[in-house]
Amino acid sequence: MNIGVLDYKVGNVANVLRCLNFIDSKSNVALANANNLKSFDKLILPGVGSFQKAMSNLAETNSLESVLEFAKSGRYMLGICLGAQILFERGYEFGSHEGLGLLKGEVKGFKSLKAFEEGKIKVPHIGWNKNYKTSASPLLDGLEDEFYLYFDHGFYMECEKDALLARCEYGVTFASIVGKDNIFGIQPHPEKSHNSGMKILENFLALK
Repeated sequence: MNIGVLDYKVGNVANVLRCLNFIDSKSNVALANANNLKSFDKLILPGVGSFQKAMSNLAETNSLESVLEFAKSGRYMLGICLGAQILFERGYEFGSHEGLGLLKGEVKGFKSLKAFEEGKIKVPHIGWNKNYKTSASPLLDGLEDEFYLYFDHGFYMECEKDALLARCEYGVTFASIVGKDNIFGIQPHPEKSHNSGMKILENFLALK
């Protein structure tokens, strides 16, 4: 199996590559770009930074249309952190910006919450937090109904109920893991989340 990790110049992809190679030494795990995207069976979109920058970089690296075509082909795609956020229709970081539109929903800032104004939460949301399963999914096989993952983000995902796989609470209840058809997204960093994170990546690689 050929697993691609998209390199679109937002964040360090090295940790994701190392983690995938550790989980599955038999598959070919490599950097993906607009030129070789069609050769991969599955695609992972990592990302650290801003929504606007991520979408801009997809366009500048000629990857935008290639990613959309990959998604339409029915092959599995997993967005991580910022890579998960841009799967949605719109994000409100530094203005209002269109996302890939592969999942219905929006990405909003924790600083807009009453909990932040009242000093009840700090932004960004960094550290371990509990996730609650909301729907059965092969992506979450082998995990308890409640499990911890590592977060580092200032914006959160809102999605429709049919795409919600797990939720988390931090000043608001938000989508931490999403998925519909062949498209999946995870807000926390599985590559930094020890056994639970490794299990999620392992499950993604096993999807057929």
